Amino acid sequence: MQSALVPLVPGYHGDDQDTALLQRETDRIGYPVLLKASAGGGGKGMRVVERSEDFAAALASCKREAASSFGNDRVLIEKYLLRPRHVEVQVFADKHGNAVYLFDRDCSVQRCHQKVLEEAPAPGLDDATRCAMSEAAVAAARAVNAVNYVGARARLNSS
Repeated sequence: MQSALVPLVPGYHGDDQDTALLQRETDRIGYPVLLKASAGGGGKGMRVVERSEDFAAALASCKREAASSFGNDRVLIEKYLLRPRHVEVQVFADKHGNAVYLFDRDCSVQRCHQKVLEEAPAPGLDDATRCAMSEAAVAAARAVNAVNYVGARARLNSS
C-alpha cells in the first residue's frame, strides 16, 4: 500500500520478528502502539502498549495468544489511535484493470472489535476527506491486482 501511495497508520509490518528489532520499531513509532497478530481477527492477539518498559511482556503475551488461536505467532505493530473512526469504501473492479469507488460507510460502532452498526454514507465526512479516502481505496484495489477480485457484475441489455 505504501508504494501505491495509500496513506497508512505508522507501523511495522516486516518479516523480521526479532524481539529486539520489534522493540526498536515500537520505540521509533512512539507510544501508545497496538501489537496485532498478523494472522488474526476478532480482537484476538491484540495488545495496547503504552510504555516502552511494558513492551516485552505484552509482546510475549500477544505471541502466545496468536500461536494458540491462529497457529502463527507473527505480529505487526501500529500506532494506537485513541479516537479512530472505521470508515470503509466500496470499490468495484473489472477484469480490464478499471476500478471505481461507489459509497462509503461508517463502521465505528463496534463491540470487541466486531462491527455492530454500519451507517452509510459515513456521517460528518467533508467532501475533501470523502474524495481522498475514495481515491485511496481505488489505488489500494489496483495495488492488489483487483482484476482477480471482481465482486460485482453488471449486464447491460439493449433493446
